[in-house]
Amino acid sequence: MRADAPTAPVELSVVIPAYNEERRLGPTLDAVGRRLDATGSHWGTWEILVADDGSTDATRELVTVRRDPRIRLVTGAGSGNRGKGHALRLGVAASRGRHVLVMDADLATPVEELEHLEKALADGHAAAIGSRAVPGATLGDRQHRIRELLGAAGNLLIRRTTLRGIRDTQCGFKLFEGDKARAAFAASRLNGWAIDVEVLRHFQRVGWPVAEVPVHWSHQPGSKVRPGDYPRMLRDLVRLRIPVPRPADVLVVVLFLAMAVTLCSGRFLDPDHRYLTDSLQDQNQWEWFFAVTADNVAHLRNPLFTDLQGFPDGVNLMANTTMLGLSVPLTPVTLLLGPALALSLVMTLGLAATAVAWYRLIVRRVVRQRGAAFAGAALAAFAPPMVSHANAHPNFVVLFMIPPIIERALRLTSGARVTRDAVVLGLMAAYQFFLGEEPLLLAALGMVLFAVAYAAVRPDVARQAARPLLNGLAIAAAVCLPLVVYPLAWQFSGPQSYAGIDHGTAPGVANSVRALFSFAERSAIAGDAGRADALTLNPTEQNAFYGWPLALLALAITVRLWRQPAVKALACTAVAAALLSLGTRIPLPLTGTTFPGPWSLLAGLPLFESVIESRIALVCAPPLGMLLALAIGGLAQARRLLTQYAGLLAVCLALLPLLPAPLKSEPRAETPAFFTDGAWKTYVRDGETLVPVPLAEPEAAEALHWQTAADLGFRMPGGYFNGPLGEGDRTGVYGVPLRFTASLLRDVRQTGVVPVIDAAARAEAREDLAYWRAGALVLAPQRYEERLRETVDKLVGLPGRRVAGVWVWDLHQGTQEGG
Repeated sequence: MRADAPTAPVELSVVIPAYNEERRLGPTLDAVGRRLDATGSHWGTWEILVADDGSTDATRELVTVRRDPRIRLVTGAGSGNRGKGHALRLGVAASRGRHVLVMDADLATPVEELEHLEKALADGHAAAIGSRAVPGATLGDRQHRIRELLGAAGNLLIRRTTLRGIRDTQCGFKLFEGDKARAAFAASRLNGWAIDVEVLRHFQRVGWPVAEVPVHWSHQPGSKVRPGDYPRMLRDLVRLRIPVPRPADVLVVVLFLAMAVTLCSGRFLDPDHRYLTDSLQDQNQWEWFFAVTADNVAHLRNPLFTDLQGFPDGVNLMANTTMLGLSVPLTPVTLLLGPALALSLVMTLGLAATAVAWYRLIVRRVVRQRGAAFAGAALAAFAPPMVSHANAHPNFVVLFMIPPIIERALRLTSGARVTRDAVVLGLMAAYQFFLGEEPLLLAALGMVLFAVAYAAVRPDVARQAARPLLNGLAIAAAVCLPLVVYPLAWQFSGPQSYAGIDHGTAPGVANSVRALFSFAERSAIAGDAGRADALTLNPTEQNAFYGWPLALLALAITVRLWRQPAVKALACTAVAAALLSLGTRIPLPLTGTTFPGPWSLLAGLPLFESVIESRIALVCAPPLGMLLALAIGGLAQARRLLTQYAGLLAVCLALLPLLPAPLKSEPRAETPAFFTDGAWKTYVRDGETLVPVPLAEPEAAEALHWQTAADLGFRMPGGYFNGPLGEGDRTGVYGVPLRFTASLLRDVRQTGVVPVIDAAARAEAREDLAYWRAGALVLAPQRYEERLRETVDKLVGLPGRRVAGVWVWDLHQGTQEGG
């Protein structure tokens, strides 16, 4: 148990691990104290912490008998020698210094070498380690030759397998920035000598620069490293290469997976026979995307295009959200188990993976407390807008690449290993490009907002980070662009490409202030379907709905933690994204007037012109999650139980109304046997299409499901996808511009009224059927089935036949002029 310690911070903490050091410790404490108190020393306040590791001699008494309160003993619970790593972890955790010096008890490196390490930290490094292996280092008494050879072999192994660019990790004389040292040692798990490697590896992984400084070193008798320790060090190095997850992290993964399964439970257990009620027709579309991608890959066809729907013009798949980054590698799953199961796995596992990715980012960059990170990641991944998109848009909820992209971009700001991190960032961005371009664009917008806000708060940090960040982004772009340039050219200039989609000014295209503070339909406790529907385009686009309790909580967190630069930047990012989501004109509450919104500055720019403004509110979820994590992390460290309980109660009350209910689902309509049993093959020859009655369109796309059930064996006109308006107009639209026959049949489906069919109408129908190269028309059971059958009978001049559960008009029999 640690000894009672003062809480006031100091300039320097010196941590000395000790095990049976009664002979060497006393002179070391005297030497260090004299140096820090010497005339001219700028260490105004300091402390020495001796971290005892179960000594059986008088080591502890050497410390406790001293009258200097700045020299303290730190011990762990229990007894026994657990290793240098365990002792260092205790000592650093108990430190209070703005800087932390870790040194051995033998003074192999004189404390006077500290000034060289100080200079390295002053130059912007987060850690400076004494080294015997870089130019300028000097050696006094040397070790035994065998020990030197073992040490050299160990360093070589470390450099080749674990740490790049560091030649000597075991000198035992290291100076760290205090907060970073405490974070790195808290994250460590090794108890042995390899903890030095583990801590330095942590610094490299999070992008904190480390300087290797030449020092003077002399071998001192009485080394605690024994020959039997080398195999244990090798074992620890293997553990670093193959890390064993913490039990808390494993629990977090299990919980996120359980949350995702619960949310998607309506169709997760039986995806072939269940349909998400609020997905409208998007589930049919997405299953078709996965099916057609797998079919293209299996037959070595171009995965960026197909003419299986929208015939004869086809579909530019790259200009649609087909998620090639998952649909291509999941081709075996789709072919073996079907697109419905593949999509269900993507939605469920993708949600869980996204939450885990946010959790990892928060633990590394925001707060180390696992419970706080879990809460923040849960809000980021399962916020109301994400739940809404989980009905129909996997590209907006499967975002497991976004947190690593943010993490890699943050590494660039440190200036360490810029080229390597930039290359990785470029590859990550290229992969996210094939998962979803619009989420990548929104993530980039959010990162820019955060960067601008943080630069305003900490201009000194921004100036230092700007150069490596910009250099890294240039390298990342050079890596990413060659990988995506051809798909981009196909998307914007290839067959069936389009220039952009105008979503108009319907309610929900831009958020209203009410939408930001109201509750979503799927909020289990406070959901209001009527109000949510009135404020959105549809149930899949409830892009705000964070609720007023969460807004109040975020405001309280921001006010309470305002001194922290990260809090200021996160709060500004969330507010800016919310304002942008209000669109180009923002209404003034309780008045009939509007004023220009900040989105008007971006709305006309390339790429941004197709964004649904309300979706920008999705950017608010991660900053709100991180603010929540910071607040809970702070509460966990609060000394008063009343403060902890009151704070956690406020958090629970704010989050409780946002708990989502499982997505609504219903039994799926049975696919007619005509498609599942292959009866369609009799009526559709090579080069011909099957024409559903009415044609598939965004409002009624069940025919896409019939096509996937028939293993994509036939083509069809119409469909549900994004494409150009046609006739030289590249304006983007949903579905296919309706020809005469398609429009007429759609009107009958909607109204149940059979129109007058005259010779002119039949002539138009013959022209349309020839354009579509139709082999047969097929009418499946549906509302107004009889009216539709009567209409088609009159249009083609042939009576339909009942075949395998559908009505079929075989056009190979010809059509008649008369009725």
